Amino acid sequence: MKKIINNPENFVKETVEGIKLAYPEKVDTLENDFRILIRKNNPKKNKVGIVTAGGSGHLPVFLGYVGEGMIDGCAIGNVFASPSSQKMYKMIKACEFGKGVLCLYGNYGGDRMNFEMACENADFDDIKTAQVLVKDDVASADENKKDTRRGVAGLVYAYKIAGAAAEMGYDLEKVVEITQKALNNIKTMGVALTPCIVPEVGEPTFKIEEGKIEIGMGIHGEQGIEIKDMMNADEIAQLIFEKLNKELKLQENDEVSVMINGLGATPLEEQYIVFRKIAKILNEKNINIIMPHIGEYATSMEMAGLSITIFKLDQELKELLKKPANTPFYTNINK
Repeated sequence: MKKIINNPENFVKETVEGIKLAYPEKVDTLENDFRILIRKNNPKKNKVGIVTAGGSGHLPVFLGYVGEGMIDGCAIGNVFASPSSQKMYKMIKACEFGKGVLCLYGNYGGDRMNFEMACENADFDDIKTAQVLVKDDVASADENKKDTRRGVAGLVYAYKIAGAAAEMGYDLEKVVEITQKALNNIKTMGVALTPCIVPEVGEPTFKIEEGKIEIGMGIHGEQGIEIKDMMNADEIAQLIFEKLNKELKLQENDEVSVMINGLGATPLEEQYIVFRKIAKILNEKNINIIMPHIGEYATSMEMAGLSITIFKLDQELKELLKKPANTPFYTNINK
């Protein structure tokens, strides 16, 4: 293992401390607890609180989207491991601003179990909560079993829409409704070229043979759909687009946002080459791209590979996507 870290046991703590020091005007830890990051100088107006949680190792997800116009709090666990229900509960209490709290997170067993317990505890404090699970990874289950799918890079779009809806002053039921509508139109699939190394483990968590590419692998190394010989950028883009569009069923004059997401070790140049192909495919179909996202949005340590997310928009979702946001890793000043 070659990593620029100190003691592996302090990996999460020192990461959070670094973010807090780098963005003191945007985020803070709750009562100096490095497991809970909250929005700094939150006006705490009469709004729905938006919170999330998950394992570390995926930066900018989850910590990077705490801030204005997105999420109000994030609880963080060890690498690829859920934070405790107690941390989630404390975060929920800190992000209750009079209209209840939306818990918005990826569909993973540990996160589900701990959020359920945290919300039960919040109920005892008369804090109204709702849970919306992100299940955008089309490779993780067939469409007839879509409720079992994993949440991956589509989380970022979900945070953006939910955060913007909360800033509009909508009640909890309305924020949930809009967020779920967005998620029904967000589909993602990724490919992996190399494994990653969890610092406290010190060795790769899985193997991909030289000259091979794994189609549909999850961000924790979960098994994908198939292993193929290495493909070029256009072939990867075409394959993923066809998988996503099988469910989105895009039509002429539709509007979409596209996210090309690097998994940790894929150069921006390669991501733009993939976006180039996706843009050509959509342009040929007379489908308009709104606010493309190219970069690292949801990683898996130093895994090489990328994912493609397509978000089919209607007028309401497009307007919310364009609303301002200001977080450590996501800034949008479009009006």
